[in-house]
Amino acid sequence: MVRKLLTLVLLGFGVALAQAQGFRGLSLGTSYPEIGVQPGESVNLTLTLKNYGLPPGVVRVQVAEAPQGWQASLIGGGRLVRAVYLTPDGETTLTLRLQPPKEVKPGTYRFLVRAEGLGQTVTLPIALVVGQGLPQRLSLEAELPVLKGPPTSSFRYRVTLKNESDRDLLVSLEYEAPKGWQVTFTPAFSSQQVTSLPIKAGESKDLDVEVSLPKDTKADTYGLTLRAVAGEAKAELGLTLEVTGRPEVRFTTKEGRLSGQVVAGRENAVKLVVKNEGSAPAKNLSFSAMEPSGWEVKFEPDKLEALDPGQEQEVTARIKPSPKAVTGDYMVTLSLSGAEGLSESLDYRATVVRSSLWGLVGVGIMAVALLVLGFAVNRFGRR
Repeated sequence: MVRKLLTLVLLGFGVALAQAQGFRGLSLGTSYPEIGVQPGESVNLTLTLKNYGLPPGVVRVQVAEAPQGWQASLIGGGRLVRAVYLTPDGETTLTLRLQPPKEVKPGTYRFLVRAEGLGQTVTLPIALVVGQGLPQRLSLEAELPVLKGPPTSSFRYRVTLKNESDRDLLVSLEYEAPKGWQVTFTPAFSSQQVTSLPIKAGESKDLDVEVSLPKDTKADTYGLTLRAVAGEAKAELGLTLEVTGRPEVRFTTKEGRLSGQVVAGRENAVKLVVKNEGSAPAKNLSFSAMEPSGWEVKFEPDKLEALDPGQEQEVTARIKPSPKAVTGDYMVTLSLSGAEGLSESLDYRATVVRSSLWGLVGVGIMAVALLVLGFAVNRFGRR
């Protein structure tokens, strides 16, 4: 056994030495002369034909042997080729395209490619083992499977899709996400969104997966599933998105009007509404006002411990103008503040009017005065 191994080593060394000393002739080869394929699958093999030290000339090429029913073609430059021209030490590549019949049985199928010219003849045997090809298989892998940010952010994952089978596939891209989410697929370094893409056998492609969320998405950890499908081949990838919350408070009057009439010296109720339109609770909310001198403003309630996302609360501002306030327009600023620097305010235009009671009092006084005047005239006028 050792002697046989030594003989093989010496033989290989001798061939290498002969090439190093100047091998002359034609060489015809391919990287994988025997491969497994799936039934019905067409195969393209790259052949290399090289001239070692011979004069320039034409070399004829052909598929000398092929199983019955198979189509075997030699292609160069996108066309059928029967001969090539080689310069000294020049080489060329050809594609051997093998197409099986419609109903091909599992087994080993043999082909023979021959090249003749420049006083040389070389052959290359090729074998296809039908039924031993790789199964259709896809894989998905994310560079960063977990992203974090507020709902207004643009979340982008870099994902690698690989065709691990031995045939070209057209892959459909799908996703499963919470309601209202938008997910798009874009090939890396491209601006064109896709829902499917072709991918060659053994090839990998990078994709940018962009996720957009509704503004009112609550702060939480969410899962997102990506799928790549091509016939029986399927791949799934789970991604995680950590949404960080942010409160956004809308502060306005209940009717939406920022003006109204108030009576001097009397409390006037103005209905307000506070709504959290953000994605996190608004905490420690308190109310204040900046009012004209002599006025009073109270809030009921004057504080809110927390307001959850999507929740709203009614608040009453009781505005009491000064009893001495004259009729006219006044500006009252109503403000809200909370934790994490939350702050909102609105300007309310209060139009002061006099109380109708004082009008009645004035009318009464005038009536009394007229009665007194009439009595005096009747009594003293007769004299």
